[in-house]
Amino acid sequence: MATSSAKKSGAKQFAKKPTARASNGPSKALIDDLVAGNRVLAQYGVVDAFGHISVRHDKDPNRYLISCSRAPEIVKADDILEFDLDSNALNNKLGRTLYTERFIHGEIYKRRPDVMAIVHSHSPHIVPFGVAGVPLQAVYHMAGFLCCNIPVFDIRTKFGMTDLLVRNRDHGSDLADILGDAPVALMRGHGNVVVGPSIPGVVYRAIYTEINAKLQQQVRALGGTPTYLSREEGEKATLTNFSAIERPWELWKKAAMAKR
Repeated sequence: MATSSAKKSGAKQFAKKPTARASNGPSKALIDDLVAGNRVLAQYGVVDAFGHISVRHDKDPNRYLISCSRAPEIVKADDILEFDLDSNALNNKLGRTLYTERFIHGEIYKRRPDVMAIVHSHSPHIVPFGVAGVPLQAVYHMAGFLCCNIPVFDIRTKFGMTDLLVRNRDHGSDLADILGDAPVALMRGHGNVVVGPSIPGVVYRAIYTEINAKLQQQVRALGGTPTYLSREEGEKATLTNFSAIERPWELWKKAAMAKR
């Protein structure tokens, strides 16, 4: 998790406005992983026709990569576009339709230099926690990163009556502020946003956030008093799990890409 000092230094680091030109290009490996990330998330039911994943450019921290507006399960390498942190497309020569909520990604990358990848989804077991007033908390070690306080972004608080979509930089900026240093923020009546240090890391978090939400609902349905992971347990579990992140990523990527 980012410290407040890292957050402040990050704001300075990315304050310079990028030029409106595409870069010399990200690595092929990064694009391949981004395509795979889209498909893995679809395979595990985190996204359906909607939702998206992005990654910070590996050669320019003031850029990020995300698909044009396509269902994640059918995203391919040619769909990947490059954006500046104001979420302007820099290489959309074909004029392809863009994700309306791309501003989620640009505004978070501005504030969080530790974040290298972002997932936005309408993950079904997550949505109830954004409206029920029940905190999302870690119930097992695979979701230890949820041991901290998971904030809820309510777009109505600052912007009144909307369609709940993050449609511009102001919306995205407010969401980034609510997210703060957390790994996940819920979005009231909408879904959630998950951040991570890499594509494998953010896919891991997105999948296990959904699984944890389902398990937490099952625990509460039993009628007992849940025993959640403490912060210390969560931090230790997260360190252990992320040290082996390539194991699940190798499996998920192989399975997802076999369906091409």
